[in-house]
Amino acid sequence: MWNEILDVLKEHKGKITGACLGLLISLLIIFLGFFKAFFIVLCVCIGYILGKKVDNKEDIRKLLDRILPPST
Repeated sequence: MWNEILDVLKEHKGKITGACLGLLISLLIIFLGFFKAFFIVLCVCIGYILGKKVDNKEDIRKLLDRILPPST
């Protein structure tokens, strides 16, 4: 029985992840309001992108210099 459930989860991983994210975002909007929820989702996305760069051993300083140019 557990093997069948795991097979279904593996086969539909993207759909399940998308549905869970949609549910989470909708709950954030209901309880916090649109702009607070948008800010939280934005921070999570930025954290994900930076974390992915670290995992791929890319230079974060180059990315940050591109986004936030050094002051003169």
